[in-house]
Amino acid sequence: FATLDPTLRRIDVPDVGETVLADTVGFIRHLPHDLVAAFKATLQETRQATLLLHVIDAADVRVQENIDAVNTVLAEIEADEIPALMVMNKIDMLDDFEPRIDRDDENKPIRVWLSAQTGVGVPLLFQALTERLSGEVAQHTLRLPPKEGRLRSRFYQLQAIEKEWMEDDGSVSLQVRMPIVDWRRLCKQEPTLVDYVV
Repeated sequence: FATLDPTLRRIDVPDVGETVLADTVGFIRHLPHDLVAAFKATLQETRQATLLLHVIDAADVRVQENIDAVNTVLAEIEADEIPALMVMNKIDMLDDFEPRIDRDDENKPIRVWLSAQTGVGVPLLFQALTERLSGEVAQHTLRLPPKEGRLRSRFYQLQAIEKEWMEDDGSVSLQVRMPIVDWRRLCKQEPTLVDYVV
């Protein structure tokens, strides 16, 4: 392995805005014991995700075995409660298979069938991402006192600030928009945050 670090890319998801994708290392069966700890440490970053995209080789004869292996590791690193969207890739290698979105009983996208190689079905992935992410967005206006510079910085790190302006008393007002799971996580980490909501 050259590196186990995730690759970060920014994409624009319709009706959601700029989104950061973190491409982690793939799951490998029979990983040498000396790499297991490093592998799991790298995957710890998945615990911070809003939505997991579980990319699966749909043409592999061991599809279910591969899915089960990933789910086992996600449970081990306590990331199995994070919402997930399965991306069934390589449908171009299957006979007579059309791109589509599979949905659950609540009509929420749970699986997208596509081919990254040919691009067929990729628009459906963006559609599914939009549906999964846009419905779970928190929007708030906050008024932070000057002492809360660190909290303001956290919103910048999360790329959640849509608008910012100074008040006459030296406080800063922020208009923020972020995934609801990130908002909830931040409220747990910063209990005084709710006091600043206007």
